[in-house]
Parts: sequence; C-alpha cells; structure tokens
Amino acid sequence: MFDPRVVRGNVLSVRPSPPQHTEPHTLEVKRQRSARRKVLARKFTQVHIRPGTPEPVEGREHVHVQTELYLEEISDRIIEVDGECQTDDFLDRPPTPLFIPAKSGKDVATQIEEGELFDFDIEVKPILEVLVGKTVEQALLEVMEEEELAQLWSHQRAFAELRNAEFAELQRLEEQDRRIKEEKERRRLEHLEKLRKQRETAEKIAARAFAQRYLADLIPSVFNKLHDSGFFYDPIERDIETEFLPWLMSEVEETLQKKVLGRTMLDSLIRMVVEKRLDEFSHPPPSAQTNAPSEEPGTADAAPMSGEADAADQPVAEEEETDQPVAEEEETDQPVAEEEEADQPVAEE
Repeated sequence: MFDPRVVRGNVLSVRPSPPQHTEPHTLEVKRQRSARRKVLARKFTQVHIRPGTPEPVEGREHVHVQTELYLEEISDRIIEVDGECQTDDFLDRPPTPLFIPAKSGKDVATQIEEGELFDFDIEVKPILEVLVGKTVEQALLEVMEEEELAQLWSHQRAFAELRNAEFAELQRLEEQDRRIKEEKERRRLEHLEKLRKQRETAEKIAARAFAQRYLADLIPSVFNKLHDSGFFYDPIERDIETEFLPWLMSEVEETLQKKVLGRTMLDSLIRMVVEKRLDEFSHPPPSAQTNAPSEEPGTADAAPMSGEADAADQPVAEEEETDQPVAEEEETDQPVAEEEEADQPVAEE
C-alpha cells in the first residue's frame, strides 16, 4: 500500500518519478530480515531433513547416552556457585579534547603583493563562461523537455480520445450484438411457442372430433340405460309408486285380512250351529214318540221341527248379537253381517 513504485490514480496522467535514493536504515533492516529468514529456513530444513530415531522394539526403551570424547558427570542437581564483585563509583566521562595535530617543519613567510597571483577579471572569465554555458544548456534542455512533454501529452490525449471512441464504438457494437441476440432468442421462443400452440390446437381439435365421434353413439345409449335403470323418472309417477301404491296395497291387504277373519268366524259359527243341530236331530225327544199316533204325521212332524228350529236358532241369533260389537269395531265387517243375514234362511231351512 505504501510502495512508491506502485502507480495509483489515472494511468494516463504523468507518472511521478520513483525516488532515486533509499534510506540507509531501510536497506539495513531489509538486509537483516532477509538474513533472518535464511537462517530460519536453514534451521527448518535441517530439522526436517535430519532422520529421527526409530521407535524402540517391544520390551525396550531409549536411554540418553553420552557419546562425546570427554564424559561429563550427570546429576539431577545443578552445581551452583556464588560470586560477587565490587565496582568503583560511576564517574562522568570527561569531554574529549580537541585534536590538534603536532606541528612539523619550519615556518617560512613570503610576501605577495596585490595582483601578483590572482586577477579576478581574468580568472573569473572561464568560470563565468562555464556557468553561463551550463545555464543556457540546462535551459535549452528544459525547454526541449517541456516541448517533448507537451507533444507526449498531446499524443496521449489523442490516443485517449481514440481509445475512448473505440471503446464507445465497441460498447455500441456489443450492445447491438446483445440486442440482436436477444431479439433472435425472443423470435426463436415466439416461434417455438407458436408451434407449441399450433400443435396443442391440432391435438385439441383432433381430440374434440374423436370425442364427438366416440360420444355420438355413447350418449344416447347411456341415457337409455340410465332411463331403463330408473335414474330419469316422472316425479308424479314415482310418488304414486313409492307412496300411494304401497299405502293402497297395505289398506287392501288389511281389508282382505278383515274379510278373511269375518269369513273364518262365520264358518266357525255355521260349523257350530250345524254340529248342534246334528246332535239334536240324532237324539229326538220322547214326547214326540208318544204323541205320534194321535196326530197327523205331516202336521206333527212340522211343528216340532219348526219349534226345534226356532229353539236351535235362538242361540245362533244370540251369538250373532254378541258378535255385533266386533263388527262395529271393524269397518269392513258390514259385508260379513250381511252375509250372516243372508245365511239365516238357510239355517232355518
């Protein structure tokens, strides 16, 4: 970061000249650091190159042994010796005397008059010529250097302008190329999307035509099958079938059961009456046998039979009267009662 040889800022500007001299203490420090690094590298190399002692075999161990020519006594306690010394009091150092060289030779004096050895106008002329010449030469060199720097700066400005123009043209061409690539990619994607939509449209049209042709016969058959299965029905007809007809059948069945019950009871009553009359006819009374010669056979037989029939019919009539509450409780027992009344002449006969 602080190396003066590294150029920072605009590279087109005038680069500062690197320093021609380096501080001596910096060079000395660098030299010491390099020497220290070399010593450390040498030690590191020796440590890593020197082979180490192999591991001891099983049952043995390493022991430190002296291999020098002169053996030394090894003990756990280090020998310590006390020593002391006394120094003189500290005195300030006296100042160093000025060095004056020893005088040698003999003193000789010479008298020189003014103007004998040095003439300023004559002696200063070559020196002045040299100074003026060097000054003019330096000025000319500086003027030439300034002109050269101006030309270099003009060349640099022209080069920078040309490079900026080329860079701008390069950016314009890259941007144009990028736009062309993006447009090409967009057109390619649009074409692929168009082809995909066309393919999907064709597939949808084909699927729709296939479905229409496939469902042309399927829909009527499905509706017919559903109609036959009972999914489509008339609500009034369904109400009649599910509500009215079961109720009507239950009422008819109940009426028929009542009629069957009435007929069964009537049959049992008729059977009882017939059995009673049969018993009465099978055992005639004795009074009828004694009065038979004095009376006419036709009138005598008719009267007892009519009396017996009346006597036999009385319990039947009573039983029919006892059965009337049952007929009143049942609404459909009236036809049964009418049948009983219709059967009464048969019983009397």
